[in-house]
Amino acid sequence: MKKTIAIVLLVLVLAAAAAAAFVVSGSYDIAADRPHWALTERVVETLRDRSIERHAGGITVPDLDDPQRIRRGAEHYAEMCTSCHLAPGMTQTELREGLYPQPPNLSKHGVHDPAEAFWVIKHGVKLTAMPAWGRSHDDAAIWDMVAFVKQLPTMDQAAFEAMAGREADDGHGDHEHHHHDDPQGEPADHDHDHMDADGHDHDHAH
Repeated sequence: MKKTIAIVLLVLVLAAAAAAAFVVSGSYDIAADRPHWALTERVVETLRDRSIERHAGGITVPDLDDPQRIRRGAEHYAEMCTSCHLAPGMTQTELREGLYPQPPNLSKHGVHDPAEAFWVIKHGVKLTAMPAWGRSHDDAAIWDMVAFVKQLPTMDQAAFEAMAGREADDGHGDHEHHHHDDPQGEPADHDHDHMDADGHDHDHAH
């Protein structure tokens, strides 16, 4: 028994040493334009999804159907979120195109779990470009955004702009900007969503 334990401990020590050597070697390509290894991606996704699910447990969801709350959320979303998560009529932005993992297109997917969406917006997500908006916005404003994003997939561009009172921000502090890869001017769809606002949408169409 003691010999078996010693062998197991030796294996663990060697594995830890090998992992440490790999980390300090700089061999891993951390560039954002190179995808994770498939195993790394699965581990990160599982870690993220379980963490969000656990930490969002117990959050009480308020009334998200209040029209005034939805309208306030639309104003926040147009100013803060569209350069990464897009809006109706948008296909890509310069900021979004360079992000890995790609943010979800919330104008298509919305949110499926309001409590988890609230937690993600408030606290952000490590290893992604999702910021912790709770450092600059109170809970009421974050719930406003959740309420709006729930409605977002039902809107076209005109409805979005009417509710938000402005055009979407493309990341330059200006209105939306489309990229066209087709010589005839048709926008290319580069949507490769890895994660939606509640951390559970993995639509590889990011």
